[in-house]
Amino acid sequence: MTRTVAFLIFPDFQILDAAGPIAAFEIATRYVEGAYELRVIAADGGLVRSSSGVAITAEAFDPGQRIDTLIVAGGEGSRAPALDGRVLGFVRQAAATARRTTSVCSGAYILAAAGLLDGRRATTHWQRSQDFARRFPKVRLEPDRIYVRDGPIWTSAGITAGIDLALALIAEDLGETVARQTAQQLVVYHRRPGGQSQFSALLEMDRPGGRFGALMAWARERLHEPLNVERLAAQAAMSPRNFARAFAADTGVTPARAVERLRVEMARERIEAGPEPIDRVAETAGFGDPERMRRAFLRAFGQPPQALRRAARA
Repeated sequence: MTRTVAFLIFPDFQILDAAGPIAAFEIATRYVEGAYELRVIAADGGLVRSSSGVAITAEAFDPGQRIDTLIVAGGEGSRAPALDGRVLGFVRQAAATARRTTSVCSGAYILAAAGLLDGRRATTHWQRSQDFARRFPKVRLEPDRIYVRDGPIWTSAGITAGIDLALALIAEDLGETVARQTAQQLVVYHRRPGGQSQFSALLEMDRPGGRFGALMAWARERLHEPLNVERLAAQAAMSPRNFARAFAADTGVTPARAVERLRVEMARERIEAGPEPIDRVAETAGFGDPERMRRAFLRAFGQPPQALRRAARA
């Protein structure tokens, strides 16, 4: 059985949004001959210029062509006010018959503009989340996800997350072994779960020229221990008052909130990874009790730990 995978591009698309998934499907076909037929399509066909200036040759839309999986690239062109209305019409038509309709990065804008994401869970690049939520309030945006599946609609975060999405699609079609072999050929991690965070709290706080990156790395290894301001200040060889002021100025958060974010990140990974009891996760991450962890999760994600576990299992 050969599945037709069509990659939709448009002027000023992000080239890696298309090239990354194309490479993944091409490599998967080495392991299962004839598994996929790959097509790059655009409104008028011909050479389509990416945001980098590099152009890719595309076929013109063919309304009569049966598509198994549609993958919509992202890029600056996905948000262009003058985006060809034929693109949205084609996406709606293709989605009506395709087994799966997906997007990479800001390609979610096109799916949303076509009305395909109304009432559905979706994600996009974290940097576009506020703008996306403002433009498309009917979409249940999950801005911190690598990819999200809601029925036949899949959306993914920025650029390389398109490879994670492609590997998940390959695993669904051909099994985990082929997806793992594909990832090995691509020399990428097999494979980041869709529920994984788009970015690390540690990396977010370790800004260029920042003073406290090493301290936060030290704290991350000791989250099960008490990490109050006094202990952090002592590790930084500063007075508690001076440390608290300098830390907030450097990272944008208080020391207590920084530690909480590290603990939430660790706890989330453990909760989504398996059946470990919630109270044990809370203890290991340093929250002390499940209720304290639940409140931290509500602040960070708007959902309690049990809801994230259910979503990861789904």
